[in-house]
Amino acid sequence: MTKRTGPAEKRRIPLDRERVLRAAIDLADTGGLEALSMRRLGRALGVEAMSLYNHVSGKDEILDGIVDLIVGDIDVAESAVDWKTAMRQRAISMRKTFVRHPWALGLMESRRSAGPATLRYFNAVLDVLRRADFSAVLAVRAFSILDSYAYGYILQEKNLPSGSGTESREATQQFLSQLPAEEYPRLAEAAVDVMMTSGFDYAKEYELGLDLILEALESRRGKKSRVRI
Repeated sequence: MTKRTGPAEKRRIPLDRERVLRAAIDLADTGGLEALSMRRLGRALGVEAMSLYNHVSGKDEILDGIVDLIVGDIDVAESAVDWKTAMRQRAISMRKTFVRHPWALGLMESRRSAGPATLRYFNAVLDVLRRADFSAVLAVRAFSILDSYAYGYILQEKNLPSGSGTESREATQQFLSQLPAEEYPRLAEAAVDVMMTSGFDYAKEYELGLDLILEALESRRGKKSRVRI
C-alpha cells in the first residue's frame, strides 16, 4: 500500500544552511538576539534542534552566518556611473539594511570572522574607489570615514524618537516638559525649531551629511597620500 502524504508534508521545504540562517534573522528581527537559540530556531523551522547541526556547527556559526548574509544584502552599486553615486547608494542601502535589522550592526562589530559575502563586499567597495583614482591608502581611508559616519548615524537614529511625525512630536513634547528651558536654551530651541516645527527626516539628514563627506573626498581623489608612521 502506498503511503499517503498529507498537505503539510507535501509543502515541507528541505532544510539547507541558508534557510536556517534566514530563519535566524527572522527570529532576531522579531525578538532581538536574545530570542535566538537553537531550540527556538528549530521550533520556527518545524524541526528538532538537533537537526540544525546537519547544516551549522552551532550558535557561533549562526551568528557569523547571519552577519555575512546581511552584509551581502548591502548594495555596492558597482555599475553606477561614478564612484560618488556608487558610494552614496551603498551608504543609503547600508542604512536601510541596518534599520531593518537593528540588532545587526552591534553583532557585526563584535564578530571577528568574515564570511565570503563580507569579503566580496569589502573587495567591491575598495575596487570602486581604486578604479576612481583613489590611491590604495586613500581608498581605505574613504571606506573607513564613510562607514564611521554611517555606523554613528544609524546608532544615533536607533536611540532617537522614531515613527510618524506625530509620534516624534509627542516624544519631543514629553522631552520639553521635563527640560528647564531657561537652563538649556539652545537645546530647547533645537527641539522646538527643528523637531517640532520643521520636522526631522532621518533619511534626508543622513544623505545631507553623506553628501558633505563625498564632496570632501572628491577634493582628495587623484592626489598621492602619504602614510605617516
